[in-house]
Amino acid sequence: MSFSGRKFSVSTRTRGFSTSEENSKIHRQFRNAHEGHRAHAGLDPSRASTGVVWCTERANEHGFQDDPTKWANLGQGAPEVDDDIEGSFERPKQIDVSLSGREYGPTAGIKPLRAAVAKLYNEHHRKGKDSQYSWENVAIVPGGRAGLIRIAAVLNNAYLGFFIPDYTAYNEMLSLFRNFAAIPSPLKEDDGYHIHPDKIAEEISRGTSVILTSNPRNPTGQVVKNPQLAEIQDICRDRATLIMDEFYGGYNYTSDCDGTTVSAADNIDDVDEDDVLIIDGLTKRFRLPGWRVAWILGPKEFIKAIGSCGSYLDGGTNVPFQEAALPMLEPDKVLNEMKALQRHFKAKRDYVLDRLTGLGFKIKHIPDSTFYVWLDLSGLPEPIADGLSFFQACLEEKVIVVPGIFFDLNPAKRRDLFDSPCHHFVRLSYGPRSENLSMGLDGIERVINKHKSKK
Repeated sequence: MSFSGRKFSVSTRTRGFSTSEENSKIHRQFRNAHEGHRAHAGLDPSRASTGVVWCTERANEHGFQDDPTKWANLGQGAPEVDDDIEGSFERPKQIDVSLSGREYGPTAGIKPLRAAVAKLYNEHHRKGKDSQYSWENVAIVPGGRAGLIRIAAVLNNAYLGFFIPDYTAYNEMLSLFRNFAAIPSPLKEDDGYHIHPDKIAEEISRGTSVILTSNPRNPTGQVVKNPQLAEIQDICRDRATLIMDEFYGGYNYTSDCDGTTVSAADNIDDVDEDDVLIIDGLTKRFRLPGWRVAWILGPKEFIKAIGSCGSYLDGGTNVPFQEAALPMLEPDKVLNEMKALQRHFKAKRDYVLDRLTGLGFKIKHIPDSTFYVWLDLSGLPEPIADGLSFFQACLEEKVIVVPGIFFDLNPAKRRDLFDSPCHHFVRLSYGPRSENLSMGLDGIERVINKHKSKK
């Protein structure tokens, strides 16, 4: 391995801790909570949590839980849930509970909602194609994480390839199951962390038979779209199972905010033969994270197994919320909703990028999807030029971001903190309301000015 060009906070360091960490409480907390980054990595971790939860715990130590209104939470991966987005439909404020809603629901979801999801994808992604989704190609699951865990539970022994950086919760999921070996594949920063078809071909040639990725990509805000997405699927066909996390598919700014949703469903030849599993839900693009209603599309054989394993994993999705979701999935209504969503969040993206550029940040790759900025800190003063130190400084100004180290998926706990290519980044979310974004950017400006004056 070549270490040329690596950036460390000091010129010399001992194994385990750099001298800049000796008086850094936040680095010690991180190492103590994350086994693979300890000086003695064989010790049992004191707790296990996703990156966002860990960041929230640290914020609570600074008073976040006591009065969240005084804080700008730019770390939580959640969109604003209000009804004041122009052109967006109003969310239900009350839900009628039917008699059937009092009963246990099917672990694969209620049939009307499964059929509605199939219809939505057929209208938006399968028009004119011989092969169409049916309700048997859909499983309803209680949130994205539950869906991913169900998928992992039914995978056979395999090498599972995933890309760095990516969604933090993959780390815990990949650590939980022993029926597959998780193989990381770092993407290149100078290439915008783009997944090229030849990268997929390389993974398959070394024996990878399952590939997991978010698209659009969390945390980088980039998207793989056609024709490259179609080429990737052609390479995987009959060679590898492709698991596509498409929760941010509606946050697509590459088609002039016309409501187009990015999905691998466009390129599937046969919905029952192509080994492609698509996971999405109400959480992000319908702005209902509290409902915990999501879905998985795939071949009937896969979906039958995924539906059944819910009986021992999570018990299934809340039935009244499934029934309430039905009218939201009418295809024309969804298209109008996506247009409103894209216009609104693109405007917020442009505001955030303008403020960050004005503060001196270099935005190498404009996010063309999601509601995240993968923010490079390497040009900042040395004391705040890494993700954990910047996170700690932001907490002191009542701002929450997520250090980039959490997106360097490391389920085998083999890589040290300062060896990570993600250490000098944070993920910043522009999901919150505009006033929260302004408050948060004001706080980041204070952090930078404070350290410039010290320098």
